[in-house]
Amino acid sequence: MATCEVCGNDYGMTFEVHAQGAVHVFDCFSCAIHRMAPICEHCRVQIIGQGVEVEGHWFCGAHCARAEGRIGIVDRV
Repeated sequence: MATCEVCGNDYGMTFEVHAQGAVHVFDCFSCAIHRMAPICEHCRVQIIGQGVEVEGHWFCGAHCARAEGRIGIVDRV
């Protein structure tokens, strides 16, 4: 068994996420999102969907990017 790095649960069905040269161990997707999801630099929400990256800065959508002065960003629906 392995231990979730977020909640400390010692669980037989943990899983690993390999990202940027590191290995993370979680017991559920909720803990993985809590640790791995980027945070919008305007409204501070965790970005679980696509998000928008502008010049190395992460936003949950075009509205927040524009609110931070980024131009030319458009949401597609």
